Amino acid sequence: MNKILTALSLCVLFAINAHSQSVQDLINQVDIGRLELMVSELSGEQTTTVNGNTVTIASRLQNNNDLAADYIKERLENLENLIIQDQAFNVNGRNIIATQTGQTNPDNIYIICAHYDSVAAFCADDNATGVAAVLEIARILSTQCIDNTIVYALWDEEEIGLLGAGFYAAEVANRGDNILGVLNMDMIGYDGDEPGTPGDNEWDIDVRNIAGSLAMKDDIVNIYNTYTFDLKAPIVVNPGTTASDHSRFWDQGYSAVLVGESWATNDQTPFYHTSNDRLATLDLPYFHELTKLVMAYTATKAGLIDVDNAVTVNSNTLTANQLNATSYQWYDCDTNLPITNETNRTFIPSANGLYRVEVTNAGCTESSDCLIFATLGLENFAPDEVTIYPNPTYSNITVSVSQSQVFKLDIKTVSGKVVLSKNSLKSNTTLDISQLSAGVYFVTVATSKKTGTFKIVKE
Repeated sequence: MNKILTALSLCVLFAINAHSQSVQDLINQVDIGRLELMVSELSGEQTTTVNGNTVTIASRLQNNNDLAADYIKERLENLENLIIQDQAFNVNGRNIIATQTGQTNPDNIYIICAHYDSVAAFCADDNATGVAAVLEIARILSTQCIDNTIVYALWDEEEIGLLGAGFYAAEVANRGDNILGVLNMDMIGYDGDEPGTPGDNEWDIDVRNIAGSLAMKDDIVNIYNTYTFDLKAPIVVNPGTTASDHSRFWDQGYSAVLVGESWATNDQTPFYHTSNDRLATLDLPYFHELTKLVMAYTATKAGLIDVDNAVTVNSNTLTANQLNATSYQWYDCDTNLPITNETNRTFIPSANGLYRVEVTNAGCTESSDCLIFATLGLENFAPDEVTIYPNPTYSNITVSVSQSQVFKLDIKTVSGKVVLSKNSLKSNTTLDISQLSAGVYFVTVATSKKTGTFKIVKE
């Protein structure tokens, strides 16, 4: 068994970059493991947690897919800077829409979207892949201050007539919303070769000469040429298919394209619209690359505002890297409350703990992750005294201490909320964390004489 220790020692000077600022940095954050996990959960290959309950999403058929809608909604609600709309458009239909408002040009709107309903069980490629890509891009980009507004939209009832997207497109057209581009992802995970072997990595852009759709296609091609992706040059299909949600925006005179696996070369999944469309048939690296490309396009159109929310930590201070910000506010992550009078760039903690800073500059506010500060009071565990494994993990972790002694375990979210506590006398203590959502957590191990905080990743 591979034991990986991920303690964060703060005895030397170093910087923690909570959120990256360049498009390339955001591309690098797209996580193939998260994408795989979300497809597995959405397609019912494994259990997941929705509303605090362990469930299996056994159906995404339009008349029985509320659990999938709740899954999507809950994961978007856990992100920063998003306004969530649960849009019911008929008896069964629910669009889940998250809006990240631009700071400079809030009326300039770009949409990335995918449908989440299906026609059979599983349907991993069609279209759990598109949904997972939207959620992963939202996870990364929602941490950023942006110039323009981004809408992350998950449509229902695509499979019975593009109803969810049609309802929304008509609504925004009636309002006169300034939608500058709609990028639809429908089936982005199949590449025609045996799973685990290299494919040809071909992909299509479906487009028509409607509004600025051709220019939008050119922008995507430019993104492909600007950054490095393990993909062939796109195959441009013009006139593109009208058989997916983007076409409802064409109907309203908006710019829109479809990005996905290559139907143009007959390299779409052979399991289309059957229950054989399963996770094991997908080319995950290909899926990862297409998601990275859409991440790059979305971040470029969003326009990243440069607020440096990195923090430098040394033996007795925490310092925000952003110079001359409008304001700083330090928070105690254990309570998630602001620390009174701690509004300077540098913070001197009076106790060990988890801390973060909110930095406001030019009307834009970003927060660092919670940072471990553990240089005061109790002695820290030596690196060989505590191990936590496996890490990353899907379900259980084992905390191993070098000697049997009474110790307390706390697992906290990055915002400092305690989600699990346990006292133990055992040298090896196993904790079931399968109920926790995927993400980063901190495990604090404390005895009467020593303490230590360790980062783990729940997949």
